[in-house]
Amino acid sequence: MFSTFPTLVPFLLFAFVASITPGPTNILVLSNSVRYGFKASLPIIFGACSSAALIVLLMGCGFGESLSRVPLLQMAMQWIGVAWLSYLAWQIFHSPSETFDTSVHSNHPRTSFWSAVRLQWINAKAWTMAMAVVSVFAGSGPDRFNHVICLSLVFFLVALPCLSTWALLGSGMAQLAHSTKTTRSFYRIMGLLLFGSTCLSAWVV
Repeated sequence: MFSTFPTLVPFLLFAFVASITPGPTNILVLSNSVRYGFKASLPIIFGACSSAALIVLLMGCGFGESLSRVPLLQMAMQWIGVAWLSYLAWQIFHSPSETFDTSVHSNHPRTSFWSAVRLQWINAKAWTMAMAVVSVFAGSGPDRFNHVICLSLVFFLVALPCLSTWALLGSGMAQLAHSTKTTRSFYRIMGLLLFGSTCLSAWVV
């Protein structure tokens, strides 16, 4: 299958850039790993990556054509996603300012596997990205379906280490922060970044 896939190498680069650059999912992974540690961020990583890969697969199977015929549904998905991410940004911005200690229980809500899955499904940008992936890289020959499966798998495999890098960055930052002022500043910056990336995503879709 890979030998008949001439756009695989360009897609690898695309998937890497799309996954490693800052965005709502990356910021959520970073902020959760800072507070709860690397292992606690793994469900978010697997949820987001598997959901995004599934969306690519669905787009390749023709669901994107159906979605494009219902602009009101696209708009609803976009604004539901914006509202939910804005709420998460508000929660992060107002996180408790105690110093980072992953061994201490916190009442601050964690982002779960299913929350990360839902994030992709109501993220209009994720659907738009998946539609572009299928249109540009899947081709139109007899191997198109095989290429779509390959795209989904490759995107999943590339996104995993990229998001894991953000989780490692977060857990490393937690070791360096030893004051409530630093903690408070970090969460406020993360909340503003998440809100900013949410607004930018809504604007460019």
